[in-house]
Amino acid sequence: MMLSPDQAEADLSWTQSDPETMLNGLRAAGCSSDDPTEGEERAKCKTDPPLSREEKRRRRRATAKYRSAHATRERIRVEAFNVAFAELRKLLPTLPPDKKLSKIEILRLAICYISYLNHVLDV
Repeated sequence: MMLSPDQAEADLSWTQSDPETMLNGLRAAGCSSDDPTEGEERAKCKTDPPLSREEKRRRRRATAKYRSAHATRERIRVEAFNVAFAELRKLLPTLPPDKKLSKIEILRLAICYISYLNHVLDV
């Protein structure tokens, strides 16, 4: 930001160490403080352009509350995914029956087993 010749550096709000003085300086510059979320103080100036839909989404996703909820949903999704693989694994014949298989091995074995069952039904 360029300083005009008649503006002293001491007039700038960010040079002040007192938070109350900084807030007063922001209000004087046409800025208002939004409700801070999670201890995060943010000032929004009236001269700022309106946020795009993508920018609003990006800011909403940056909050700790959103990340925590997303992590919980993802954990539940992965758990359901793993349960489905375990159920599929129980239906597939292997030697030995308790052999540990990867997910891709389970899928490939399921494809082979389904084609075998189709062949048995056709004969």
